[in-house]
Amino acid sequence: MTPFKNRLDKILDRLTSEELLSNSGLGNEIGFYIFDYPPEFEEQVRDHIQFILRQLPKKKPDLRVTHINLFDLILVYLKNRNLLDRVLDIELKKGNEALLNSLKGPLDAKKIAKEFITFAPPEDNDLVLVSGVGSAYPMLRSHNLLNNLHHLMEDTPLVMFYPGVYTGQGLRLFGKLKETNYYRAFQLVV
Repeated sequence: MTPFKNRLDKILDRLTSEELLSNSGLGNEIGFYIFDYPPEFEEQVRDHIQFILRQLPKKKPDLRVTHINLFDLILVYLKNRNLLDRVLDIELKKGNEALLNSLKGPLDAKKIAKEFITFAPPEDNDLVLVSGVGSAYPMLRSHNLLNNLHHLMEDTPLVMFYPGVYTGQGLRLFGKLKETNYYRAFQLVV
């Protein structure tokens, strides 16, 4: 068994632990966790998230869990606001840079955080899993979203699957991009 497979195999027990679900021992910090991984394991992580979602009801039947893929959330958000066809047309006619400029307002992290909460209301969830970070980049920066979710998530633990490096002080997407200061999460140690 590879060390990474070994880490994946420990996630389910960690997610269902009373410590994580009750935010125990966090010293008044919000229960945001980051499971960082080398981006070359993205397909394995996606498959494993699906495995986790199938196993959670068996392991903890009363656990209310929502999984949000950030890229899918962006698509739904743009479609619901009748913007998806427009932004696709901008990309086709003017290119990626024009597309990103046109998305700055609609995909502001505060707006996306509010949309996130409509799909994962904290009062209706015991745990929220987040994926699709790499696919959503550069349209949405995960640290901006997390910062805007802090006051909205209440006591509901959130686990973000992050293709890159989390040092406890900052995030480095894909392990290559410039580190972004973000220190209000805990590394999901498995």
